[in-house]
Amino acid sequence: MSDNKHFDHLVTAGHPIGDVVAVTDFLVKIHGMQPVNNRSLVMFEDGSKGYVTEVRENYTSVLHLGDGKLNVGTKAVVQHDELVTKVGKDFIGRVINVFGEPLDGKGPIAADGIWPVFNDAPPLYEREGLSDLLPTGVIVIDSMLPLIKGQRLAVLGDSKSGKSSLATQIATNQSGSEEIVVYVMIAKRKTDIANLLSKLEQADVIKNCIVVVSTIFDSLISSYLAPYVGCALAEYLWQKCDRDVCVIYDDLTNHAHIYREVSLLSRVSPGRDSYPGDMFYAHSSLLERAGKLKANHKTFTALPLVLVDGGDIAAYLPTNIMSITDGQWILDMKVFKDTMRPAVNVGLSVSRVSGVGHTQLQKTLTGEAQKLLADYEEAKEFSHFGSELALETQSALTRGKMLFQLMNQPIGEHYSVMAQTLAMDIVLHSPLDKPLDITKLKMLINETAKNVASKEDYEKAKTDLINQSQVELKK
Repeated sequence: MSDNKHFDHLVTAGHPIGDVVAVTDFLVKIHGMQPVNNRSLVMFEDGSKGYVTEVRENYTSVLHLGDGKLNVGTKAVVQHDELVTKVGKDFIGRVINVFGEPLDGKGPIAADGIWPVFNDAPPLYEREGLSDLLPTGVIVIDSMLPLIKGQRLAVLGDSKSGKSSLATQIATNQSGSEEIVVYVMIAKRKTDIANLLSKLEQADVIKNCIVVVSTIFDSLISSYLAPYVGCALAEYLWQKCDRDVCVIYDDLTNHAHIYREVSLLSRVSPGRDSYPGDMFYAHSSLLERAGKLKANHKTFTALPLVLVDGGDIAAYLPTNIMSITDGQWILDMKVFKDTMRPAVNVGLSVSRVSGVGHTQLQKTLTGEAQKLLADYEEAKEFSHFGSELALETQSALTRGKMLFQLMNQPIGEHYSVMAQTLAMDIVLHSPLDKPLDITKLKMLINETAKNVASKEDYEKAKTDLINQSQVELKK
């Protein structure tokens, strides 16, 4: 008998038991613990956990989840036939580690039950088509590259291009909504975690969030499991509690690096860029769990963040993620240096299901805005020559500058969908003989948009905003 009552109970109940015969870092070999399934959850005598990655005739390979050192001869027992995590409604509003333990000092969390960490995605016949916009509060996103509830949309960009800032902006915009945000921090610095929590607290949205944290000091195995644990928590709320959920994976590049390191240390044969052969499956099996259910019409939205070194979106990992998702927002350092925030490259980015979330007016405005941005870039090139410009080119330059200024949006600034539609309509169609003060327009649109309930209200609000925002030219 050991000092661990839970361990003794499992042994007494007849669960398969074995002895540790070799320990190399986090890789443990156990003899005699059979029959056992791959990915079964294992408990050691000291109370630490592990999960099975390989079953051989003479031994079973287990990845140790604890920080302590295991000794040869330590007993191990199968706890569950699959790797599971604690889930429940009480996790909403809390900050936890990968093992479901609270990190926010608010006391213990009562779990409703357990859920498979590596759960299968719902089959196609249990799903239905996506239909509703998930507002981000960001003009360039909602108006031109909208996010639809249940979509899997990648956020790609170079280091310091604003990926995490955009993800935080999306999370904070859910304040006051019914959307639950699960934010997964994968192998992050403590300063990054503190900054995120501070912004969520300031926006009063932490009460609608679950923050799953793994730091650079945590074990490789716990950091590898972080996105799957976050996904499991979201799945439970989505499938069993009938909630709309959005999961942000920050970021899957860290996750891929960790999985590569774990695989190489486990002597798995390396493939392209030294990633293991099942790298694509590791991420596709995670992201394909998102969608919309027929049973309750609720959605699970997935936003994976991916680092693009040097802006090379054709590299192995970014192309892997892009082939799994339903679109991507590409944050471009050239756009970033042009002082655009967020630095979304509208030409390269795409949202493959975006049309279903827009009204006919919004679709028309999006098409006009995309053409204007293309004309604006061309007009800027001509203006460098200093020659006299055609009236059409002058118009594209003037209106393009206004649109660029409208879409330039700092962190913490949010606009409702109606406010964005009004602003886009005004910038695209207002007369150019009286220029608009875009800063003043942005100050007015949110409050004005609250009173729009009909087509007549819309036209009146549009006229009022144009009159209030026009700059009087000196004679």
